[in-house]
Amino acid sequence: MGYKLTVLGLGAGDFEQLPLGVYRQLKAADYLFLRTKEHPVVNELVKEGISFQSFDEVYESNERFEDVYQQIVDTLLEKVKESPITYAVPGHPLVAEKTVKMLLEKAALGDFEVHIEGGQSFFDAMFTALEIDPVEGFQFLDGTDLHERDLQVNQHLIIGQVYDCFIASEVKLTLMERLPDDYEVVIVTAAGSREQQMKRVPLYELDHEMELSNLTSVYVPPVKDETLLYGEFQSLREVIAVLRSPNGCPWDREQTHENLKKYLVEETYEVLDAIDSGDDDLLIEELGDVLLQVMLHAQIGEDDGYFTIKDVIRAITEKMIRRHPHVFANVSVNSSEEVVKNWEEIKRTEKPEQEKSILDGIPKELPSLYRAYELQKKAAKVGFDWQEVEPMWAKVKEEMAEFQTEVASENKNELQKEFGDIVFALVNIARFYKIDPEEGLRSTNLKFYNRFRFIEDSVKQKGLDIKSMSLEELDAIWEEAKKYTI
Repeated sequence: MGYKLTVLGLGAGDFEQLPLGVYRQLKAADYLFLRTKEHPVVNELVKEGISFQSFDEVYESNERFEDVYQQIVDTLLEKVKESPITYAVPGHPLVAEKTVKMLLEKAALGDFEVHIEGGQSFFDAMFTALEIDPVEGFQFLDGTDLHERDLQVNQHLIIGQVYDCFIASEVKLTLMERLPDDYEVVIVTAAGSREQQMKRVPLYELDHEMELSNLTSVYVPPVKDETLLYGEFQSLREVIAVLRSPNGCPWDREQTHENLKKYLVEETYEVLDAIDSGDDDLLIEELGDVLLQVMLHAQIGEDDGYFTIKDVIRAITEKMIRRHPHVFANVSVNSSEEVVKNWEEIKRTEKPEQEKSILDGIPKELPSLYRAYELQKKAAKVGFDWQEVEPMWAKVKEEMAEFQTEVASENKNELQKEFGDIVFALVNIARFYKIDPEEGLRSTNLKFYNRFRFIEDSVKQKGLDIKSMSLEELDAIWEEAKKYTI
């Protein structure tokens, strides 16, 4: 027969609220362990002559809660081998009790039994004290393991196990990622007992007001101001759905995947301009415009019954995990080059029959300079590439000679093709020196733009007409512009 460990809940309030059955078991226990003696019931247990051993010193001797919980569980597992024991915890054993969860996991694998016996959780006391109805939407989170991604700020939010100022500080910083610094929260201590205390404070003062107590929780009222929810992904999704609805915007309703293509291209290039400008606020705006395009396409897919934004997110999440086995699995890499190699190998296994040529998969709509670069990169992977730069320069000279020949023939169609050959050959040289040709030309375009603007401003300041000036005069200002612009 296996060993027996009984877990009792001490409830959320005073001794008078302790269920009679739990009291009898506490009194009858041969070996009673308390997770903590910091509870309204414990003083009365002492008066009743009930002896126990608490684990409060374990909290003092460990810096991490994970170590505290593990030591408590290890001790209980050793003791239960000697005799049946009783373990009492605040509130209900299955509400925010990590040690109980760990014991149940161990019991499923071992040769001892865990029996859960009653205990009122502090939820009823909290709901009563705060006068809230959880049916409106309620979330309970652990203050010792709080993550921004878990917060549902449009619901009633109770954060338990806010034991001290350090945890309160972490809770505050996490909440500030989603809420204003002065958002009002409520500190609730010993809910449901005669020692119950409630204090309303602005969020930024949360850790200033906390005292060491295992009976302290933080209540965050649901956000009612719609503008505070604008940063929530669901809010964006709902806005796009409304715009596409019968009562929404006529223009948005008319859009299709096909006629939105040009906007996605335009918005993408505006992101590139924002990056070049170094303006973070502008970059935020332009990235938002790209996201808008993604959301519109996803909403069209949902309206047509083919896919939703969840399918888009699921697909890219699965792909990122699948193509990063060095992060999410047991593959080892020593360089970014190995990462790229693994990526390409995994990509080939994902789409084994879709590509008839090694050059397939490069979008035809890419800017021609980028596409030339990508075509050459793919061909180079199977050895179709020069290893030295000299033949590349020779190819440039060869193409320039052919271009000059066509200039003499005045065949515009062939002239255009030969010019393209020159650019294609120069892309080879850019690859050899690990230069992005598109970025190189972008920087030159920007440089030309800035310098020509300098000419325009200089001419305007002198009260002259730029159209009436000679090339020599403009070139002189150009040389001046080179000193002041990039």
